[in-house]
Amino acid sequence: MSTTIKVLGTGCANCKTTAQLIEDIAAEMGVPVQVEKVEDIQAIMGYGVMSTPGVVIDGKVVHAGGVPSREKIAGWLAGGVSAAPAGGCCSGGKCC
Repeated sequence: MSTTIKVLGTGCANCKTTAQLIEDIAAEMGVPVQVEKVEDIQAIMGYGVMSTPGVVIDGKVVHAGGVPSREKIAGWLAGGVSAAPAGGCCSGGKCC
């Protein structure tokens, strides 16, 4: 069974990079994933994400703003998914 991962963003370079990184790392790890790109702004806002790219794994927002690190993505794929705080983005200027 594959994990559903949604990349939230309007199609910017960072959103495309994030989706590709997730696919590449999943392939390297042998983890089956289904990556969906969500570009509708209303749908993105419905997740409470105000800074893109956002990443949603199995319905949980795990990242918002900027391209996530390879280590962070590998952690998600290894089962270390932890949801971002309500509202999507952490305070203090650094996202998730």
